[in-house]
Order: sequence, then structure tokens, then C-alpha cells
Amino acid sequence: MTDLEVKRAVESELTWEPSVNAAGIGVSVQNGVVTLSGTTPSYLESWRAERAAARVQGVRSVANDIEVQLPRESERADTELTRAAASALEWSAWVPAGVKAKVERGWVTLEGKVDWAYQKRAAEKAVRDLMGVKGVINMVAVTPRVSVGDVQTAIQSALERSAQLDASRIKIEADGDRITLRGAVRSWNEKQSADYAAWSAPGVRYVDNQLTVDPALAA
Repeated sequence: MTDLEVKRAVESELTWEPSVNAAGIGVSVQNGVVTLSGTTPSYLESWRAERAAARVQGVRSVANDIEVQLPRESERADTELTRAAASALEWSAWVPAGVKAKVERGWVTLEGKVDWAYQKRAAEKAVRDLMGVKGVINMVAVTPRVSVGDVQTAIQSALERSAQLDASRIKIEADGDRITLRGAVRSWNEKQSADYAAWSAPGVRYVDNQLTVDPALAA
């Protein structure tokens, strides 16, 4: 696909996504790299716009330069937002105790340690939807709880089970609790799926996703 075709496809996907007001979002594409600009009235809408763009065929990566401009009725004081974030983390069944949130000018920073990557993602999800959030910085650390000797095999099996991936094109390198993914995939969405599979393995603390996106593989 040409950059112009990708641009039109992303614009169509943003228009199709009901949770996004595409009229306020600009799209530019260079060598398959999509840059989103403009404004949204919430961080959640900005995040959903990024996800919508990422699932379009031909997209190699997405740079989200959207500025969150909260309407006056959505603005919250940092102290109020801190209490709301703490409550959201406490009430999430997926977030363990010990994950904390601090807020500065509407930006929520998450800190703490968890055993699994899905818990780190759950913490971000818990605060992403809160009114008044302008952005989320996820500093939660994943600490290994089991031996990572079989991590490489576990990830390979997960990739092979996925209907969205061609595992034969993906090489997995394990170095202690660090995983490196190499090879080529058909789309940015497929790259993210491989990343998710790697992070789902127990004991993984870092994933270096070096997979390249080659839309020609989809042909």
C-alpha cells in the first residue's frame, strides 16, 4: 500500500470508530509510519484513536501527537484525581496492592511492582477512563516470580496458538528475564499481538520488539 492509501484507510477507520471524533484528528503518513495530530477532549479518546490507527493494514507504527484538551466540566484538581485513581486501582480485581498513582497537571504516573505484565496493563486501564486524565505514564515494574528457563518455549507455543500470527517468521531470543523478538510480520496489529504474547509469559520483565512490519507478506 502507498502512504496515500494508508492515510485514507486510517482516516476511514477513525471515522468508523464510534468512540472517536475523527473531525478533530489529523493523519499523516510517511513510509508507513502514521502520525496522529489534533485534539481530543479526553485521554481515552486519544488512546482509542491510536488503537484504531494501529489495526489498519499497511501501518508500520503509530506516533500519537494528539493533544488532550479537557472541556471545563471535565477538569479535575490533581488531589481529586489522585483520590479517584487510588480508588480505581483498589477496586480493580486485576491490580495487586502496592501499585500507586501520583498526579501532576492531569498526568497520572503509576508506580510499584507486580508479578505479571497483565497486571501492569490492568493498572493503566483502571485509570485511563477517569475523567480529568490528560495522560498516563506507566512506571510499574514486572518482577519475575518463577524461573525463566522455559520462557522461550512458552512464548513460542503461544505464538503458534494464535490465529493472528505466523509464528514461523518470528525468532525469539531469551536472555534471563529479557525477551527479544526478531523477524517480520504482516501488520502493526500483528506486531502488537506478538508483543502481548511475549509479555504474557511468567518472569518476563522486558520485551525488545524488533519485529519489522512488511505489508507485502499479507499478499
